[in-house]
Amino acid sequence: MEEKKPFVKVPASGYIVLVVAIVIFSGLLAKVHGWNMLDFNTLNGAFGTMKTAKANFIGAGGVGARAGFLFALSLVPGVMLALGLMEIVEHYGGLKAAQKLLTPILRPLMGIPGICVVALVSSLQSTDAGAGMTKNLRANKDITLHELLIFAAFQFTAGGVIGNYLASGSALFGVMTVPIVVPLVVMMVMKLFGSTVMRLYCWKFVKEEK
Repeated sequence: MEEKKPFVKVPASGYIVLVVAIVIFSGLLAKVHGWNMLDFNTLNGAFGTMKTAKANFIGAGGVGARAGFLFALSLVPGVMLALGLMEIVEHYGGLKAAQKLLTPILRPLMGIPGICVVALVSSLQSTDAGAGMTKNLRANKDITLHELLIFAAFQFTAGGVIGNYLASGSALFGVMTVPIVVPLVVMMVMKLFGSTVMRLYCWKFVKEEK
């Protein structure tokens, strides 16, 4: 499948901002003192608690539509931050750099262009940030319908895998009988498997736009 847009000259700032964006969304500096300001979750921050209670503004024990609304509201800062960072990356040519450098890798591996790499890395840490970026790519016609479906299948399988695994899965690290990296590798393999299945499904059953 050919790219919709031809490659253009990428400014030096594009490569720099692409590297910075990948570092921010990957969580590599989350535990590095003094450099964790370049971590997405650190920038996203956390809500304060109500006086001495452990619960934040969402409270505890909520049910129904009201609880769902407050939970959705809590996702807004992360999505807004992710989309804002994405705009900065695009402005300085980071997405063009990603498209030029990574399309030869992502195209045969997953059937998506390199321009998706920032959203891909983000989705490993945050499901809502990755989804927001992907929606933005589609709205700007940077990816086709087929690429959207394939990319969504990759994200949906074990969503936010690194963030969720290290946060929730850490409770089981003490009793695991295999190295902690093994389940993570298995989940990553299954994410690729899920995107491959969707790629085959699209090729067989889904008609691409003209």
